[in-house]
Amino acid sequence: MNTWQMWKTPLAACCLLLTTGLARAQDPGAGALPTDVQAAQDAAEGDATGDASAAEALPGSDGASTGSDTLPGWGEDQFDRELLTIEEQVNALKERVFRSKATLQLLAEIVAQGAGTGSRATITHVNRLGRAYRIKSLAYYLDGQSRFSQSAADGGLSDVDEIVVFDGPLSPGTHKLAVTMALQGSGGMFSYVDDIDFNVQSSASVVVEEGADCTIRVVADEQGGLSRGFTERPDIDFDVRCTRISEGRGD
Repeated sequence: MNTWQMWKTPLAACCLLLTTGLARAQDPGAGALPTDVQAAQDAAEGDATGDASAAEALPGSDGASTGSDTLPGWGEDQFDRELLTIEEQVNALKERVFRSKATLQLLAEIVAQGAGTGSRATITHVNRLGRAYRIKSLAYYLDGQSRFSQSAADGGLSDVDEIVVFDGPLSPGTHKLAVTMALQGSGGMFSYVDDIDFNVQSSASVVVEEGADCTIRVVADEQGGLSRGFTERPDIDFDVRCTRISEGRGD
């Protein structure tokens, strides 16, 4: 049996059914469809109508934008405000991280400055200037970092003979110690001297060995000589003495 013979009988049956259906549709008196077929057709039409109604009821079914680029229930202004708040919180967090890093770096420097080695130093300011000079301010710097700063408004610097400006661990090596004094004349009977203001600066290199305990006395004194002017007499001298920590403690 060839292919045509296989499909001949089913094809003829389909054509017969199609012809019968068309004839019934053209003949009003041919009668209605069977009950089960009619019910299935009505159900299918109802489902199609319901789907179309549901599709029309969906937001944005007409092709318009529904604002899906923002969160549900949020307007554009509220969304921008929330975004700005988040950005400010992120910037604040970055600032806290930066401060934490700076604190850790400072702690690392403190540890590196001899906390583990036992080397240390004590720096004392000694005032031997006469009454003709009044100290307005005093500042000490160790390796470029401020270690002491005080002005006459904070207390009478001229009335104190000695001030400990630093006492703590110091890493072995060579360190630079710098001093700046702001002086004012105190003439008493010679009132014009009170109008003389000038600065005296000096620095020195201090060598600290491993396990050393160094005592550094910075002496502000006057140089002699009649040929020196009023502002040339004040001078700063550094007296550095280091011993082993065990020797300094009497062990």
